[in-house]
Amino acid sequence: MTVAPYLVGLALAGRRVVVVGGGTVAQRRVAGLVAAGADVELIAPEVTPAVEGMAVAGELRWTARRWTPGDLAGAWYALACTDDPEVNAAVCAEAEQRQVFCVRADHAPGGSAVTPAVGHHDGLTVGVLAGRRPRRSAAVRTAIVEALAAGLADAVDEGAEPVRPGVALVGGGPGDPELITVRGRRLLARADVVVADRLGPRDLLDGLAESVEVIDASKIPYGRAMQQEKINELLIEHARAGKFVVRLKGGDPYVFGRGFEEVLACAEAGVPVTVVPGVTSAFAVPALVDVPVSHRGVAHEIVVVSGHAAPGDPRSLVDWDALARLRGTLVLMMAVERLGAFADALLAGGRDPESPVVIVQDGSTRIERAVRATLATVAEVARAEEVSPPAVVVIGPVAGLVDHPVTSRAT
Repeated sequence: MTVAPYLVGLALAGRRVVVVGGGTVAQRRVAGLVAAGADVELIAPEVTPAVEGMAVAGELRWTARRWTPGDLAGAWYALACTDDPEVNAAVCAEAEQRQVFCVRADHAPGGSAVTPAVGHHDGLTVGVLAGRRPRRSAAVRTAIVEALAAGLADAVDEGAEPVRPGVALVGGGPGDPELITVRGRRLLARADVVVADRLGPRDLLDGLAESVEVIDASKIPYGRAMQQEKINELLIEHARAGKFVVRLKGGDPYVFGRGFEEVLACAEAGVPVTVVPGVTSAFAVPALVDVPVSHRGVAHEIVVVSGHAAPGDPRSLVDWDALARLRGTLVLMMAVERLGAFADALLAGGRDPESPVVIVQDGSTRIERAVRATLATVAEVARAEEVSPPAVVVIGPVAGLVDHPVTSRAT
């Protein structure tokens, strides 16, 4: 009869932990030990670059030699992670003699402890053991943490302090609901009020509790300037009413998202506000159609430009002549309406008319599409293809590296 191990949490802060071995298995384990505050000594003649970097940074001590008997003196916990079964067995034997719990990476039954698949969410630590089936334990762990993050599982401690009123400015990413950050999704699940942008990940709103008030910021009346003032007022009003408000924005709130205006408004009103960065569409959307905004030997610079104002507009802060002289990548945001004017300005400044261009419309969504052209033809092609916002425009050699998807996508 197989006896299931006893799952327990170890308080390792400040306590000696010995890791024997410096390969990829040890690399995976030491990060969690360091995060737990353990006093980690790693013993191995050679280590991976990542482990060496942690040693150089002072996060752990690296003893650059093979394990010798006596190395576990004073240890509270040990891990045998070498690629030599005899060494691992000897480490576990010493641990048994010293009454130190020890994990044996190459043969779990040979140790006195087993490492669970561990995940974290909002102060919770989830550990899963699946009878020496690590893929299953990792899959179950991930499913639990994702359910907690999405609010699909109850993570509420009835005796805990309620969420503080205030505002969280959350970058939702380019549109695919899976591209929001873990922290962003966790805060969204705790919201009382959500003020959402048109370009935010709309599918996430369907999963909110019925009690959550959702305000569509794109439907707020008045002109553009007044609309922003009204949004600021709504954030402050609901927070002052004792609500936890999530301002859900597309992309990253600080990349042409007026996020800092909202932070300043909340700060001036004395409303607590936190910022959760998001995956910016400027880089993520091109990547989804196999356009890297940088590539070794092709582009050493990336400039992201707002298309809010046309060249020559007194409000414009862009030096189009300087941009035209650059050889790297230009990423234009909110540029569809004035695409012809931007192309003309770059051509007039000396940019090569044959510069490849990719326009990605509705990136990361179900209706995503990519349109390819050159700088000389992009305005005409965009009109012919009836390109409409939201779209990201990439200009430069990287846009011509491929003209079709490189590979099929993994799930």
